Amino acid sequence: MMRRTLGNSGIEVSGIGMGCWAIGGPFHNDNGPSGWGEVDDDESTRAIHRALELGVDFFDTADVYGAGHSERVLGRALAGRRDRVAIATKWGWTFDEETKYAVGGNDSAAYVRQAVTASLARLGTDYVDLYQLHIGDLAVDRAAELLGTLEDLVAEGKIRAYGWSTDLPDRAESWARDGAHCAAIQHDFSVVHGGNRGVLDVCERYGLASINRGPLAMGLLTGKYTAATRVGEQDVRGSGVEWMTLFGKDGRPSAEHLTRIESVREILTSEGRTLAQGALGWLWAVSGTTVPIPGCRTVAQVEDNAGALDKGPLTAGQVKEIESVLAA
Repeated sequence: MMRRTLGNSGIEVSGIGMGCWAIGGPFHNDNGPSGWGEVDDDESTRAIHRALELGVDFFDTADVYGAGHSERVLGRALAGRRDRVAIATKWGWTFDEETKYAVGGNDSAAYVRQAVTASLARLGTDYVDLYQLHIGDLAVDRAAELLGTLEDLVAEGKIRAYGWSTDLPDRAESWARDGAHCAAIQHDFSVVHGGNRGVLDVCERYGLASINRGPLAMGLLTGKYTAATRVGEQDVRGSGVEWMTLFGKDGRPSAEHLTRIESVREILTSEGRTLAQGALGWLWAVSGTTVPIPGCRTVAQVEDNAGALDKGPLTAGQVKEIESVLAA
């Protein structure tokens, strides 16, 4: 079973984690839907339990997912199992649990303590393994002001390590360099976004874990989406927000990305892999620091993703072949 260590924290986790954005259910902000639509909490719980049965013991969520609902579902599902798992969550976006409305960001040091206290209560635990800043473009000097509070939380035992969810290499490097207990950077990384390796380079230079969100390109790398597919009205993928490049404003998959995926499908599905398993195997093959966290909300999704652990990484030759095909 493939294992990874989160930086120098000593926290050992399974080679993949379970992303818990989708199990939060619907929530919204001024730009429209921020969740992945309606969700069945009982099925979410079964999916979490199945992940554990299959050796997946790393769960990544955020306080804002479902306006607190993802943390609550995860906490209930892991009750009595806390010593078997590592939990990562995030803070930085304020929200109203009743209205499911995400209000906006709060980057103050005082809010770090307020947010972690609330997350611990929702998760039903007295510590978080990895606590991550969720404001990806926060100014470097402003983010530096949070490090003292985070170090205090480590000393108090409320968090074991911390990190930053950001796609900006200069942000990642500032905490990698100055954060004594900074263990990981979470960033968007997949075979279809493989050219954006700046944050991965930072992780490798400083010995941090590269936690990969979007490892299956928001579902496109499962092979279940075609040009005719349209996501639901409460799905963030159809919201038309600026950073959403994988789906259009009409909720349909990007034709460009579907074409890119089709061009490497044969390589990714070699040796009996599903498309998703091949995409996860690519991430493990490109770096020893990567920990992909594919989102799941059903048992079937968990079983498909966890099956990649048995298949392992692609070969160096396959990685090179994929790069050549995509470059063309």
